[in-house]
Amino acid sequence: MASFSIIKKSLSKIWPSLLLVPIISADSVFQPAISCQDLARSLHLNNATIYFAEPVSAGSNVTFPDQDETCTTTSVVTTSDICRLSFSIATSTISAVSLEAWLPLNWTGRFLATGNGGLNGCIKYQDLAYGTSQGFATIGTNNGHNGTSGEPLYNNPGSIEDYVYRSIYLEATVGKQIVNTFYDRPHSKSYYLGCSTGGRQGFKAAQDFPGEFDGILAGAPAFSMTSLFYASAQPYLYTGKPGDPTFLTEDEWRLVGEDMVKQCDKLDGVLDGILEDPELCQYRPESLICAKNQTTGCLTGTQIETVRSVFSPTYGPDGKFIYPRIQPAKDMPYAYYLSGDPFAYSTDWYRYVVYKDPSWDPATLSPADWPPLLETDTHNVATWKGDLSPARDAGTKILHYHGLEDTVITSENSARYYNHVSRTMELTSAELDEFYRYFRISGMNHCRGGNGASIIGASGDNFDEYKPDSNALAALVRWVEDGVAPDSLLGKKKEANSSQVAMSRRHCKYPKRNTYKGSGDVNSADSWQCL
Repeated sequence: MASFSIIKKSLSKIWPSLLLVPIISADSVFQPAISCQDLARSLHLNNATIYFAEPVSAGSNVTFPDQDETCTTTSVVTTSDICRLSFSIATSTISAVSLEAWLPLNWTGRFLATGNGGLNGCIKYQDLAYGTSQGFATIGTNNGHNGTSGEPLYNNPGSIEDYVYRSIYLEATVGKQIVNTFYDRPHSKSYYLGCSTGGRQGFKAAQDFPGEFDGILAGAPAFSMTSLFYASAQPYLYTGKPGDPTFLTEDEWRLVGEDMVKQCDKLDGVLDGILEDPELCQYRPESLICAKNQTTGCLTGTQIETVRSVFSPTYGPDGKFIYPRIQPAKDMPYAYYLSGDPFAYSTDWYRYVVYKDPSWDPATLSPADWPPLLETDTHNVATWKGDLSPARDAGTKILHYHGLEDTVITSENSARYYNHVSRTMELTSAELDEFYRYFRISGMNHCRGGNGASIIGASGDNFDEYKPDSNALAALVRWVEDGVAPDSLLGKKKEANSSQVAMSRRHCKYPKRNTYKGSGDVNSADSWQCL
């Protein structure tokens, strides 16, 4: 078998035809040039094992019996006729990336790559179905391993490399070769869609593989990821275990969230339980201190110290800033940070990547554990480069969004990155607007859900209609192909168990913020303005 070293330089030699792509109008619809069954026989992919190529009819309920049980998506329903191709590519003697390409029989000429989440190796099948429903030839990967645990990274440098960058580069380059073979023509435009780790992967592409994608839709990015691992391991040290004087129950954290809203909600002009700009909120938890003889609906001084610690920035052993605070919001991150258990992703990264010691105890975390994170980041999982000029010069458009009720990755880190790019490239916001726009989505939890108008069409599980004014992916396509850049993203919230819209809001392009006009229905987007 040929060498397993698959990096950008070697891939450009293996597939040189992928580097120059002629433009085809995406207004047309193209049919395959060969059958789905013939696709497997026609492909010539280095180090690849093809498992199957099968046609799937629109309306089919596709199940995934071989998927790792920790991957929660068990089935999706297709809305278009597709060819489903499953295969893997070996990246070393002990590592491989599994991929699936879903190819619509009525193809617009557009290519879409999708990302992952957390440390996981779960193909986002709902995003494959989403992409093909709109005529994109869509591809996803398992990120170089199966399941949500980081354990497969243990003593496997190839899998670590796959996770950090190679799986995304492979799906972009190999995916385009598959498209060219199946339709007998290259793609017209290439797009990327992902959130969380998927958001980081999108920026990894922009930073290290500029030009692979014409448009990148990146949500709640886990960039500055080494800092995120260290910061997200801290709350476990602050809260202690249930029963400890430092610990807060879920009800007590809800009390904190409600108090945050009470103190800060009116800053945007409306008491609606949603903070339009949490960065303005300097929360004072001492307002919840128990009065004399009060035992309920309040916190002890020790618990309030816990709250202050949790909602403070993280600093390193030398006193230098590492990571921003968790943003204030109504719903607090019970399950992720504050349940009395260590944060799984941080623990796994330390155990299996940094120390290569499955018995490492997260309760022993100290400032001494910060430098090893940096020293072992050989492939730059941090993804914190501030110079995006290669992506800009390649014509790439980046649409970045982050929910302001994020319970996993603080939204304040996205504003921090945007400003990092501005300083590094010495560009004003108006100049950045030419290729990079960041939108804060009030009331959105991690990638989806939350109390606000969070349905923006950014993924298969955050979708209502495919229109550029109310769908982030469609807005990105219009920006790339028609030169019409979005100034806001219209989000919606539906009534419970209903298709009726309960709330709409035009989420502002950073650094502007939404402010109530002073009159009109507070649940109508027309009653708000970006200032």
